[in-house]
Amino acid sequence: MKYDAQKFLVIKNEEIASGIFDMWVENRDISALAKPGQFAHILVPGKTLRRPISICDADKSCLRLVYQVKGEGTEILSKIKKGEKIDILAPLGRGFDIKKNKKYCFIGGGIGVPPMLYASKQTEKPVVITGFRNKDLVILQGDFRRDNCELYLTTDDGTLGRKAFVTDVLKEKLNEIDEVCACGPIPMLRAISQMCNENDIPCQISLEERMGCGIGACLVCACEVRRNDGTKDYVHVCKDGPVFDSKEVVF
Repeated sequence: MKYDAQKFLVIKNEEIASGIFDMWVENRDISALAKPGQFAHILVPGKTLRRPISICDADKSCLRLVYQVKGEGTEILSKIKKGEKIDILAPLGRGFDIKKNKKYCFIGGGIGVPPMLYASKQTEKPVVITGFRNKDLVILQGDFRRDNCELYLTTDDGTLGRKAFVTDVLKEKLNEIDEVCACGPIPMLRAISQMCNENDIPCQISLEERMGCGIGACLVCACEVRRNDGTKDYVHVCKDGPVFDSKEVVF
C-alpha cells in the first residue's frame, strides 16, 4: 500500500471509557519514528486548527492515540470510521529521555495516562501509578499489566482501585526509584515535582497546553521556565516540550 506523507489510515477508533476513544492509525513511513512523550497533530475535518493528541503507543506501522472528547473538534474525531484517512503531523515535540539502567516510576493522571504506556515499555519492570476521578474514566490497565509493570490504580472517590492521589503512592515508592516521568493536570504535576525536588529525584514532566500550529510559530502554548542562572524565560510547549525537567518549569 502506498502512503501519502501526512495521511494515516484509520485502523480502529473505538470508545474504551466514558467519552474516551482509542484510535489506531497506520503510516509505515512515520510511525516507526515516534518516541515516548511526543504527540500527533490531527487535522479534524471541517476545522482549521489541528488537535494535539499524545502518542499512547507505536510500532513499525501504527500510532495509537487515546483521546477524550472535550469539544466539537474531538467530537468530530470520535465519529471517524475505520478505513478513512486523516491528515496528521507526527511525531512532534521533545519526548522523555529514558535510560535503560534506571528504575523508573511513570505517573499518569486522567488523560495524561496514555503517553505513559509507550514510555513504560522502554524499561524493565517499572513502577506505574495511574490516577482517575472515578471508575468510569479508568483506561489502559490491561495494557500496563501485559507489559509486566508494577501497577498501581487510584481513584479520587475510591470506586475502583485505591482511594488516594497518585502522590500518596509515589511517597511510598520514593526509596525504590531513580527517576520519575509524569503527565497529567498541572496541580498533580506541581505536587509531583515538589516531592521529587525535595527528595533529590530527577523528574521529567509532560505539559498539556492548547496549541495552534504545533511547531512553535503561533506562540499560543507559551510556558514560563527558569534557566540555570536563575533568570526566567518563555518557551513553547509544542516545540521545546512537551517534556521538560520539572526544575525548569515555573508553576
